[in-house]
Amino acid sequence: MRELVYTGFVSLDGVVDSPGGGPGEEHRSGGWVVKDIEFLPEAFSLKGEELEDTTALMFGRRSYEVFAPLWRESDDHAAYKELPKYVVSATLPGDAVVEGWGPTTILRSTQDVADLKQTEGGAIYVHGSAELARRLSDAGLIDRYHLLVFPVLLGAGKSLFSRADKDKQALRLRDSAAYPNGIVKMVYDVVG
Repeated sequence: MRELVYTGFVSLDGVVDSPGGGPGEEHRSGGWVVKDIEFLPEAFSLKGEELEDTTALMFGRRSYEVFAPLWRESDDHAAYKELPKYVVSATLPGDAVVEGWGPTTILRSTQDVADLKQTEGGAIYVHGSAELARRLSDAGLIDRYHLLVFPVLLGAGKSLFSRADKDKQALRLRDSAAYPNGIVKMVYDVVG
């Protein structure tokens, strides 16, 4: 069984956005990851650790449409180029797959994700994709969270966690670290 890992930058009040802001971030604090926080390489070391563990990437439609053309050309993301990609979307047409960024499979439902998890292989990492993360969490499909929590309260933006009335999900802390710039790394296993 494959592990599904959500990784993201999150504000203290649970908002996730892309590092520099962008499409779909229609609130006045968009781009908060790169604004007003001192850059410390050690605070982002989790991203390098993830590269070693990642065997495939998963995105929702909107995140895929933003990340694919940028990451395909990015030296920082070169290690991801040939990895299998999965896009969870009921509406993305097959001809919208970005060429030159490794094999890409479109999954049409949460059940398709559950079926993929039953196959052989390593960890699949979900980047960004707040709406997808909420759906997968509500379905009990996320096995681990890798979060870099930033010392900001935004009040608006895409929430990582849904407000659905559902069964409690218990988490067990696997790893954590605090950095002088206020960022806190939290890695949690979902245990029930």
